[in-house]
Amino acid sequence: MQSASVKRAFKFRFYPTDVQAAELTRTFGCVRFVYNLALEARSEAWRLHGERITYNTTSAMLTLWKQTDELAFLNDVAAVPLQQVLRHLQSAFVAFWDKRARYPRFKSLKKSRASAEYSRSGFRYHDGQLTLAKLAEPLKVVWSRPLPEGIQPSTVTVSCDRAGRWFVSLLCDDSGVESPPVTDAAVGIDMGLASLAVLSTGEKVMNPKHEVREQIRLARAQRRLARKAPGDGENRKKARRAVARIHCRIADRRSDYLHKVTTRLVRENQTLVIEDLKVRGMVRNRGLARAIVDASWRQFRTMLEYKGSRYGREVIVVDQWFPSSKLCSACGAVADDMPLVVREWACETCGVTHDRDVNAARNILAAGLAVAVCGDGVSPHRDTPRRQSSVKQKPRLVRAGTATR
Repeated sequence: MQSASVKRAFKFRFYPTDVQAAELTRTFGCVRFVYNLALEARSEAWRLHGERITYNTTSAMLTLWKQTDELAFLNDVAAVPLQQVLRHLQSAFVAFWDKRARYPRFKSLKKSRASAEYSRSGFRYHDGQLTLAKLAEPLKVVWSRPLPEGIQPSTVTVSCDRAGRWFVSLLCDDSGVESPPVTDAAVGIDMGLASLAVLSTGEKVMNPKHEVREQIRLARAQRRLARKAPGDGENRKKARRAVARIHCRIADRRSDYLHKVTTRLVRENQTLVIEDLKVRGMVRNRGLARAIVDASWRQFRTMLEYKGSRYGREVIVVDQWFPSSKLCSACGAVADDMPLVVREWACETCGVTHDRDVNAARNILAAGLAVAVCGDGVSPHRDTPRRQSSVKQKPRLVRAGTATR
């Protein structure tokens, strides 16, 4: 096995005291306020003068804001998280200018994630004790696993979710990550709903349907919330937190299951080929939207990509219009039509009977390997969404850790 240096985030739960919780909550509010204030200033500068404001300008503006009577409360919280959120805003604008993301949006008290990031000057970590700026006592962190020996966190992110749980994430440069041995194994993956993933080997990975298991309990909690009087009353807050706890439990179980599946696939295979699914468009189907969201195909792919990058594996993404289900993996003939209700079909050319999902996984694997071996000149069959066409489109090759555009 080979060792590589990668950035890894270690997330732990902690239990703040009342004083710490109040201070961190105040910090979250100031971080959100500064972000919105800087975003408004940058937007107005562009709208009125056509001027692009950079991070250095907003940092100087923050210094002036702190000197005013109206915004003097910004001096009561740690300065590092306020500077960090300005850097995040700069990154958001860079992504927008590069056409990789939408225009930055204002942070909301009810919808945005409550978090604050501390760089090295904003925290102290020593002998398992983590102390943040403006906090006199160290955090009571539940160290569920030890940090790699000899490494120090470069940034610390504190967050609180909707269920009222507090977490701290430590970003570290870990040089002790061991890559599994190189293998010749390759696998094609076809995502689905009846089975979460069907592999080209014929294996079908079970779809646990975590939300379905909690559907009754979630519906009861939501009905209790709906009965509460509108406003910010304590009973309504308790009911809202009960709903949030159920959603968090669903998300945690889903994430845990996806981690186990993707880690196994990455360790067992050198090359992994997956289809480029446009989930945003697929969830417009009201009959399948809830099941698609529960399956979390995008999270599955994201895990494959960053784990492939970490362990030296190759992840290939095939174009979404590649007719993996209609293409016979035995002779290459393309069927005229393939509605979703058809789970098995026989090729009219060669007579081979196919399981729809296994056949699709094999075709995805073949298309991905063709690009990996022969380059961009290889083009599998493709049917355009509007009409049959003789034009062929090659699958896209995405190296592990990169995103398609």
